[in-house]
Amino acid sequence: RCSCQASGGGSVQSGGSLRLSCVAPGGSLDDYAIAWFRQSPGKEREGISCISTTGGSVYYSDSVKGRFTLSRDNFEKTVYLQMSSLTSEDTAVYYCVKPKTNFCVPRTLRRPADDMEYWGKGTQVTVSS
Repeated sequence: RCSCQASGGGSVQSGGSLRLSCVAPGGSLDDYAIAWFRQSPGKEREGISCISTTGGSVYYSDSVKGRFTLSRDNFEKTVYLQMSSLTSEDTAVYYCVKPKTNFCVPRTLRRPADDMEYWGKGTQVTVSS
C-alpha cells in the first residue's frame, strides 16, 4: 500500500498560491493513482482532484477547477498540487491518498474514506483575507 504523505501547506493571503507535494516515504508513487481530499472544521471531506498512474487522466472538482493543477513527476517520485487564486474557502487540511482500486475517474472524488488506502495526517493550508 501507499503510505502517502502530503506536505507543503502553510499560510497564504487570499489570491496567493501554494504547491503541495505528495510522496511515499521509503517507496515510490510511480504505480499509484493519487487523489487529493481536503477537510475543514464543520465541513464534509471533499475530493478535489485525482491523477492516474501515467498522469494521462486528471480530474478536478468544480470548486477547484481552473485554479488548481495536479501533476506528477515519476522521476522525482512526487505528485504536485499547484494551487492558485486561493480564497478562505480553500482553508483546510489537505490529504493525498491512493484509491484502493488504483483508478482515477471522476467518481473517485466522491468515494468514501474507506475506499482509500492510508489516511496520513495531511497538511494544513490556511488562507487569510
